[in-house]
Amino acid sequence: MYSLLRPLLFQLDAERTHQLTLGSLDFVSGLGLSGLVARPVPANPVKVMGLEFPNPVGLAAGLDKNGDHLEALGKLGFGFVEIGTVTPKPQAGNAKPRLFRLEEHQAILNRMGFNNKGVDHLVERVKQRHYRGILGINIGKNAVTPVEDAESDYRIGLQKVYAFADYITINISSPNTPGLRTLQYGEQLQRLLDMIKTQQDELARTHGRYVPIAVKIAPDMTEDELRQVANNLVSAGIDGVIATNTTLSREAVAGHRHAAEAGGLSGAPLTELSTRVIEQLHAELGGKLPIIGVGGIMTGADAQAKIAAGATLVQLYSGLIYRGPKLISEAADAIASAVRPEGAVV
Repeated sequence: MYSLLRPLLFQLDAERTHQLTLGSLDFVSGLGLSGLVARPVPANPVKVMGLEFPNPVGLAAGLDKNGDHLEALGKLGFGFVEIGTVTPKPQAGNAKPRLFRLEEHQAILNRMGFNNKGVDHLVERVKQRHYRGILGINIGKNAVTPVEDAESDYRIGLQKVYAFADYITINISSPNTPGLRTLQYGEQLQRLLDMIKTQQDELARTHGRYVPIAVKIAPDMTEDELRQVANNLVSAGIDGVIATNTTLSREAVAGHRHAAEAGGLSGAPLTELSTRVIEQLHAELGGKLPIIGVGGIMTGADAQAKIAAGATLVQLYSGLIYRGPKLISEAADAIASAVRPEGAVV
């Protein structure tokens, strides 16, 4: 069905199509007809970060920033759904146009800028959920908050969502909030991670449950930078790492009319880059942290490659835009036959 609808949807503005598609999924879900758009996904449970995931294929953050479409997305067969990125205060994000398709490259370029309705709205939506699968909540900082004060925004985010998340993702790698990626390095990263662990310990005592925390990183680091990040995550006691966010590189789309647009590039041009980062992370971590692989999964073979590189779980986003919900079951089937590297965290 999606393959028939996609040419029509791609006639519309990319952001308008995004909203229309989510609204249509809500409508189909409300009628109890989600089975018409998604194939069944066989159970393939895997335990990661102390959580039992029914299958290893999840939805990446960004598709549903506010938790407004959680029920419909949860019925598509995902083993887990991650919503956000959400910030303490509502914000409009960057000026439009801010979302571009590069169809011949099976890519998407976005500079959305954490447009969301704020963490209080998301929490209210999650309180009403009927979806009982694994739920991740991705938090970030407001654009108006100076980078040197970023810890305060992440502290607020943690405190607000802790009681309602199965795991929490710390997004310090979006290229669309000025200065955000500097939080991935040196003393800034160490201070942020120390605060996060302190808050996690306090919140675990308050709520009587331990909610694991993962950090989402960028694909555009040098090997030395990636090594240092891996060491910092392990020493701080972070529970997992998500690799990767979008890339600033335009090498794979050079010459395209949108190549000069600011923002992060996702989709097929990110596939190999993300997988290389996962492979290096796996080597650096030595099995001390699980890796969630995301970035350019356009086929089942791409998902399988992420697992073979050292990921334990994977997430989809841009591939869904180009392939539709059938990619979920295709990825799950491919992973079921994937060979995990020695030392992979399962």
